[in-house]
Amino acid sequence: MREFTTPLLVVPSIHQNATDLLMQRLKTSPEHIAFEIRSPDGAVTDPWRQVSTSEFVKEVRALAKGFIASGLQPGESLAIMSPTRYEWALADMAAWFAGAVVVPIYETSAVEQVAAILLDASVSSAIAGTREQASTLKRGFEQAGITVSKIWTMDARAEPDLEDLVDDGKSVADSVVEERRLMATLESTATIVYTSGTTAAPKGALITHGNFVGQVLNVAAAYKEVVKESGNTIIFLPMAHVLARGLQLTCLANGMRIAHLADTREVVPSLAALKPTFLVVVPRVLQKIQASAAAAAAQKHLGPIWHLAQDTAIEWGRLAETLETNPEAKATLGLRIRYAIFDRLFYTRLRKLVGGSLDYLLSGAAALDAELSLFFRGIGLPVIEGYGLTETTAPLTGNMPGSIRSGSVGVPMPGTTVRLSDEGEVLARGVGVFAGYSNTTDNANAFIDGFFRTGDLGEFDEVGRLTLKGRIKDVIVTAGGKTVSPTIWEGYVESDPLIAHAVMVGEGKPFLGGLVLLDPESVQEWATREGITDIARLRIPEDGGAVEIDDERLIKVILKTVGAANAKIARSEQVRKFVVLLSDLSESNEIVTPTMKLKRDKFIERSRFFVEKIYADTGKQM
Repeated sequence: MREFTTPLLVVPSIHQNATDLLMQRLKTSPEHIAFEIRSPDGAVTDPWRQVSTSEFVKEVRALAKGFIASGLQPGESLAIMSPTRYEWALADMAAWFAGAVVVPIYETSAVEQVAAILLDASVSSAIAGTREQASTLKRGFEQAGITVSKIWTMDARAEPDLEDLVDDGKSVADSVVEERRLMATLESTATIVYTSGTTAAPKGALITHGNFVGQVLNVAAAYKEVVKESGNTIIFLPMAHVLARGLQLTCLANGMRIAHLADTREVVPSLAALKPTFLVVVPRVLQKIQASAAAAAAQKHLGPIWHLAQDTAIEWGRLAETLETNPEAKATLGLRIRYAIFDRLFYTRLRKLVGGSLDYLLSGAAALDAELSLFFRGIGLPVIEGYGLTETTAPLTGNMPGSIRSGSVGVPMPGTTVRLSDEGEVLARGVGVFAGYSNTTDNANAFIDGFFRTGDLGEFDEVGRLTLKGRIKDVIVTAGGKTVSPTIWEGYVESDPLIAHAVMVGEGKPFLGGLVLLDPESVQEWATREGITDIARLRIPEDGGAVEIDDERLIKVILKTVGAANAKIARSEQVRKFVVLLSDLSESNEIVTPTMKLKRDKFIERSRFFVEKIYADTGKQM
């Protein structure tokens, strides 16, 4: 059993609760710009309106008064179901000012999921983003058997809306709001966040004010090069995700401007105007940026040159990592010449594509391919990879500026101890680890010796950097008795932007097989680039199932990807046969979570026919 601890940098007890993070900022920098909000009328000349810290606090107080006037009591739960937007931040903080507990619900959730959360968290009032989400909440309340419920919408002119709520609270005194704001302590529950449910039914994680405060203060102290008053970011992750809310609080407490975007397709067009210094992304975003650059080069008949440029960036990124521990290392003359040429030809343009001001990218939510990380570092956009869960209030470990190791998720966050059990399970204890689940029966196997059991497998290097090795529940034991963790192979295959998910199978079978699930949008883009017009054969089935793809041109590309993945691992861990599938990847199909993680067991069960086909000697042979 091994463990590593990073000591606290800032003691959380300097604050009463999470609202003090905002109030301290109000005291020191009231006129500093806290948010940039898209103008509702779509103005061309000035599309983004700026909101100062003092203006935000004024709006928060006004909305908190409305909550109080509506009868919301201290400790009661308020649900928020909305896409990512400024009003989400406003309602979240106002609920805390009123002494309430916030229950986020993904805007894509089905009525049954909404009803289960409303019932489990004892919710009787809610904020919706749109009329459609208000309707979903209403039906959720009805299905949960909650007869007394109140719903307000963020969209104006939808009755009742937030303006109506503010009007209702005008008679509430500031002193009443301040009294409510100070009721919660660091031990009080701030929010109940429901897990994504990739391996089991969603569970309500009780996250305290102390969890948020401890994480915000210590993450900011550890990442001073990133979290700075002169910086800004765009949040386009779902606000129902604890990482997005933790990021927002960290920025708000430290003066980083925040802009919100609900549609990820709007992010790239907005980068030139907003010029963020820091972005939190998922690996798939980075894959698509790299793939788009490759496609653009190919259209200009520069494909071979781009491949050399890509290899050069990876080599330069590897040198940058080496320099962190060996300042005497030097680039060869040939590498310096190639880098100078490709920086002018490609890398500078890529940096401009993301706004031209980015200092760092942070990648989370899924494994990041080491070479992809090195590529972005090589072009001047270093990626900080981290790891965390809902139950750890987002970051549990992270690489640090000046000490980034591609393929690793870094060292424990300040105030955190990470331990590996004898079986290799990652165990966590510290300032961000939650208080437990709302259903106490879920806590029975969640902790051991005071440590939270993550269910992930990992290993440390000599300085405590953690590398993840898969999930305990996902290991495969073949007929020959070989135990294999599928995560590594799956990660290599998923590095191809054409592939949304890869699943290794083979439990009790004589060899390992694979299910390769394509990304419909990327396949369409690929077909356009290749001049393929008969892509209609790749239509997504409407019945929620999957369809096998046998297009020879596409299979040829996937064969290359699977072959490259196999070449990186031991022969006994390689996939010998696979099938290529296409399916609806929206949450309504129930094989992915709201954060687009694959529900592995459910997908395999639905794809049982294709698994059997692999072992009936008809899968694609490697």
